[in-house]
Amino acid sequence: MHSTPASTRRRWDGTQPQAHRHHRRLRVASTSSSRLLRAGQSGRCTACGNLIEWYDRTGHRPVALHPHELPTSVIPSTCRWHVSSGTAYPASDGTAWCRIPHPLLCPGREAPDPLTPDLAEFRRRLALRTRRMIDTGAFTPTTAQPAHSESQAEGCRPARPVVQILYGRYLADRPVEDIRCVAQTRTRRRCTLPVLAPGAPAGIWTLMPATAVRGQLALPGTGMAVYDLTRLPYAGQLRWRTQHCPAHAATPTGADLALADWKTFDPLLHHQHIHPRLPLTTPAGARRQGYEQLNSPRTGEG
Repeated sequence: MHSTPASTRRRWDGTQPQAHRHHRRLRVASTSSSRLLRAGQSGRCTACGNLIEWYDRTGHRPVALHPHELPTSVIPSTCRWHVSSGTAYPASDGTAWCRIPHPLLCPGREAPDPLTPDLAEFRRRLALRTRRMIDTGAFTPTTAQPAHSESQAEGCRPARPVVQILYGRYLADRPVEDIRCVAQTRTRRRCTLPVLAPGAPAGIWTLMPATAVRGQLALPGTGMAVYDLTRLPYAGQLRWRTQHCPAHAATPTGADLALADWKTFDPLLHHQHIHPRLPLTTPAGARRQGYEQLNSPRTGEG
């Protein structure tokens, strides 16, 4: 027999002690194709306000999926998605449940035709949720701005500029001054600093030919305003490409809480974002330099 009784894991007054949980730090594997934490892949749709989850795709832009699994029996085979190791694939994995892209159910967008009765019912539920959030003031739908508004015509500042980084052209999701860092801070929130930080090397607005991609012919006689960053060193261009502020660019091991806003620019698909004039705030020297670069004959051609 033991001289002391066995521990009952309770205090003298009968209450249970609280166990101290040791939280593990989240780390991003060096072999991972995405530096985005799983906590940063969730968000809300700007058209309806409902929850969505972002997943990477092989060779494509991330896709927004509905956050809940749906029965495979009521989802058409062309709308079924599954997730494997954090990557989304447009196919079924053979189970009784599948994922579905959010645009098919988004009540803020036009419904695809035809729409099955089950998908129409899911869409109706999301519409009721959106109406409830609008009535309570928790969500305000965003209205699409015209491509050439009066404010843009006066200032000639594109709302979605074309940026040239590492000899590749990208379409930004917002003006250059509003591009925000996507890194995670110590408080586990997204960094509020802009990528165009004061004192850091910046790009220059210039006019360049609106060249095509994928072997297509260039658009003849068409010049476009491009925010050129190729004059910066490689580290500076890489900082812009990863959309980090100078402070977080020095800590590449930190994870990101949002996706970069870049989209590969295609002059045939994004022709509405081609602006033939430089911003009025650009110095006159940069404007003349852009015109000279556009109109000067090419050198070194035999």
